[in-house]
Amino acid sequence: MKFLRNLLASIIGSIVAFGIVFFMFLIFISLAGADQAVVVKKNSVLELRLPLPIKDYTGTDEADPFAGLFVKNQGLDEILHAIRVAQTDDKISGISINSNFLLAGTSQAQAIRRALSEFKNSGKFVYAYGDIYLQKDYYLASVADSVFINPVGSMDFKGLSAEVLYLKRLQEKTGVKMEVIRLGKYKSAVEPFLDNEMSDENREQISELISGVWESMLSEISESRGISTEGLNQIADTLGARTPEYALASGLIDGILFQDEYHKLIKNELGVPDDTNYNSISLLDYAQVANSKRLYKGRDRMAVIFAEGEILYGEGSPDFIGQGAMTRALRKAREDDRVKAVVLRVNSPGGNALTSDIIWREVILTREIKPVVVSFGDVAASGGYYIAAGADKIFAESTSITGSIGVFGTIPNISGLADNIGVNAEQVGTNQNSVDYSFFEPMSDSFRAYLKEGIASTYQTFLERVASGRNMTVEEVEKVAQGRVWTGVAAQRLGLVDEIGGLEDAIAEAARLADLESFSIRKLPRYKSDFERFMEDIGSASTEIREATLENELGTEAYGIVKEIRAALNQKGIQARMPFTINVR
Repeated sequence: MKFLRNLLASIIGSIVAFGIVFFMFLIFISLAGADQAVVVKKNSVLELRLPLPIKDYTGTDEADPFAGLFVKNQGLDEILHAIRVAQTDDKISGISINSNFLLAGTSQAQAIRRALSEFKNSGKFVYAYGDIYLQKDYYLASVADSVFINPVGSMDFKGLSAEVLYLKRLQEKTGVKMEVIRLGKYKSAVEPFLDNEMSDENREQISELISGVWESMLSEISESRGISTEGLNQIADTLGARTPEYALASGLIDGILFQDEYHKLIKNELGVPDDTNYNSISLLDYAQVANSKRLYKGRDRMAVIFAEGEILYGEGSPDFIGQGAMTRALRKAREDDRVKAVVLRVNSPGGNALTSDIIWREVILTREIKPVVVSFGDVAASGGYYIAAGADKIFAESTSITGSIGVFGTIPNISGLADNIGVNAEQVGTNQNSVDYSFFEPMSDSFRAYLKEGIASTYQTFLERVASGRNMTVEEVEKVAQGRVWTGVAAQRLGLVDEIGGLEDAIAEAARLADLESFSIRKLPRYKSDFERFMEDIGSASTEIREATLENELGTEAYGIVKEIRAALNQKGIQARMPFTINVR
């Protein structure tokens, strides 16, 4: 027994010692990296590679020495800032886009594309090269002066499609189902639990949605490549870019080159001899330089508050919106006398209705004191639209997905499974309604009526919030509500959005409303770095490792299906959420 106790103590001591050594090693690496400042050489090319998933905002402090550890996302705000700094940096001569498998939303790609277009206006070159161009990759690359492809590469240019998973048959086979209450003709977030096939209403809105996004993409590609949208659609319909030769003949690219030939072309552009390497710097490295250079300067401040992810009840993090971090950020901006205006950047499919209303109230309180302008990212639907409805003005990208004014409730029920495996649950209560619901029993009519009453009340409140914020009647809002989603262009036409534009446009409008000529930007909220969270909860790291292993074993697409089913089963309470989970390809 004593031997086992000593052995266990030795094992625990070794683990602790290893942890301390590992921690000190990370500190050493971080400090060593801090001492090696990034140097931008003259006549350099900025290499635009985007290998990591892109979030609107990562929320970490650039001054944090551990901010670079465990990096798993790139911030759109930092990418755009780096490109704009490079535009006036006399050491940067051009940009080379080499980003295959872009892990960004369409509106995020649109924002990067716009920044690259402004970079070109400075007279510097932008070239693009790819081994494989998926549609989003090509959409971004098409802004370049010249686009090139590998001789044995490929291009995917066929139009957008969407896929929605239906789970009714799965529920019938397993005995695990979702009890559903919904309002709104188009509120089809719960449709997959109720049917095996897509409804006509859902098919109509998805078709119009992806058609609108595709038209926006084609319009910009058409302008850059000098090909009509009709011609681009013909190329898509005939798969007229499926090989490098077809892509060149169709006019989508400018040349077929091996990578060494592409680098030689850049050397010629820079005036560098063929036998000499040209100077280049990665976007990740250049961002460290760019972060120290402010594009906005002034004593007065503008707060840019980022709301990204699902809306859940709780504190919030870089991955989900909670009332804790958001209300604190809005109050800080409201109570800071140096902050003269607020821009709220929303990129969310919605979620918990109560949290949405709490954040909406803070937006209203802030608007009473200083201007509040909203900028929509890839999606600002349902709860994402709810929190924006009280702002002075709303900007959306043409490809933003928004609207979805509607609510629903879902509660998991395993009574079928319980019957199949021989489980019987008996309930005892003190009052008539003390036993309101059991996962092991079918939902009663009285409890369903109670839930429906709550959902109807929440939906009515949602309509009233939008009507008040958008200067519309409740009846006018209801005509464009009922859970239906719209593109930014359609939302502007219907009065749900004021202007088509990006975050920079929203910032400019907020400055105009606050009569600001010069100002600095304060980004909120601030979140703990991944390293800090790792040290606080090592268990969360093991969860990430487990999830990464599962994705590796199943493959990305199958893993996505598992996540979708798991997320659906975890939905609780009344939801103001995007009306369907959609995979656009």
